[in-house]
Amino acid sequence: MAKPKKQPRPKAITPKGFCDYFGQEVTQRTEMLRAIADVYHRYGFDALESSAVETVEALGKFLPDVDRPNEGVFAWQEVDENDKGDWMALRYDLTAPLARVYAQHRNDLPTPYRRYAMGPVWRNEKPGPGRYRQFYQCDADTVGTASMAADAEICAMLSDTLETVGIPRGDYLVRVNNRKVLNGVLEAMGLGDDVAARDNVLRTIDKFDKVGEAGVRELLTKGRLDASGAFIDGVGLSDDQAEPVIAFLTSKATDTAGTLANLQAAVGDSKIGADGIAELEQIGALLAAGDYGADRIEIDPSVVRGLGYYTGPVYEAELTFEIFDEKGRKRQFGSVAGGGRYDDLVKRFTGQEVPATGISIGVDRLLAALREKGRISAQATGPVVVTVMDRDRMADYQAMVAELRNAGIRAEVYLGNPKNFGNQLKYADKRNSPIAVIEGGDEKAGGIVQIKDLILGAKIAESATLEEWKERPSQFEVPRGDLVAKVREILDSQD
Repeated sequence: MAKPKKQPRPKAITPKGFCDYFGQEVTQRTEMLRAIADVYHRYGFDALESSAVETVEALGKFLPDVDRPNEGVFAWQEVDENDKGDWMALRYDLTAPLARVYAQHRNDLPTPYRRYAMGPVWRNEKPGPGRYRQFYQCDADTVGTASMAADAEICAMLSDTLETVGIPRGDYLVRVNNRKVLNGVLEAMGLGDDVAARDNVLRTIDKFDKVGEAGVRELLTKGRLDASGAFIDGVGLSDDQAEPVIAFLTSKATDTAGTLANLQAAVGDSKIGADGIAELEQIGALLAAGDYGADRIEIDPSVVRGLGYYTGPVYEAELTFEIFDEKGRKRQFGSVAGGGRYDDLVKRFTGQEVPATGISIGVDRLLAALREKGRISAQATGPVVVTVMDRDRMADYQAMVAELRNAGIRAEVYLGNPKNFGNQLKYADKRNSPIAVIEGGDEKAGGIVQIKDLILGAKIAESATLEEWKERPSQFEVPRGDLVAKVREILDSQD
């Protein structure tokens, strides 16, 4: 009789493109999101938590022309009694669910509807360094008003948010552009309704950050050699046709009035271009009235990311301080948030155009920026650890922990094998605990406890002389009734 085949053990590995987050990282993200939510709430936005799963139909803009619509999203088909059913998918972003929610509940929601949402999104894309298939987004949107006051408010709120979480003024800039101005430029180029040519121009403009003015000019006309020496075909425009694009991308002046004048020259007689410039002028005036100067928010036509998606104003928050890349080269940190006006998204559900505008913050990038600025400690503080000297007196130790917790102090009893006291202190060290509490039989009989300042002890062990060590003891003997007060005193001294 053949032996039954032994089932192999499953491999304990994280799926490709995904990541596990432990206590410190989760706590840091939670605290940052709470601070952001406070700003959004202060501006009058309401929280919305929508389903992580949507029908693929609702996420329709991501559907490829294939039998199984899973390109870019994690999708599966529900099966009914006829072996057919709806295609479902994990949400790709937080904007498409908002469009569905607003279309579904619009009769019950106020107009305008102001909501914020925070949570993970999933993209079925090739992962890479720092690029995961699951990541957090933090969005705020206003649906149901075409007023530029909504766009100005989003920019102001983004500025306030960055400063609230710890990015000081001078280390960031919110930059604003407008898709309508670009449409005016396309009209000035004489492309008319040539969709293919317009798309080629949009794709070329999107490379402005990488190749600069000269590179865009070459790509719009005859083509160019890339860094590897390969030749990239150009769009084939004449120099005269390309000139409005270059004028648009380089129109930023020393002040808003100068920038708007340069944009006017770039769009020529285009009405939609003039409308876009007028919207930028309104946004600038509203921000100035709220005392948001060019040191925080500025009109900048070089913002081109997302212009293919948005229908009006677009915004991008860029962190301007320098960091070192993996090769030791200085570079700016870059963008941590983007957004704009998208007046066509709800129309897919209702058939009617519903104006909307919003912003999305890249949570992981903003957390990385805060770590770079030293606004988040590299190591989170752990709980106070009450050690166990006598396992038969666990109730006494639990009473200590209860007192500390009731006083608002994070604390725990050591629950491992208490036989080796050194292991208890090693555990406290691994938890980055600030304090260990010790009460053996002698301390119990004397009505005292020993309180060990682990942070100070580590500092003394690193650099103190024997004399300094004697003068700065890191372990204190206090009456049992003073436990909470002494722990609080030590914790306050460590801050």
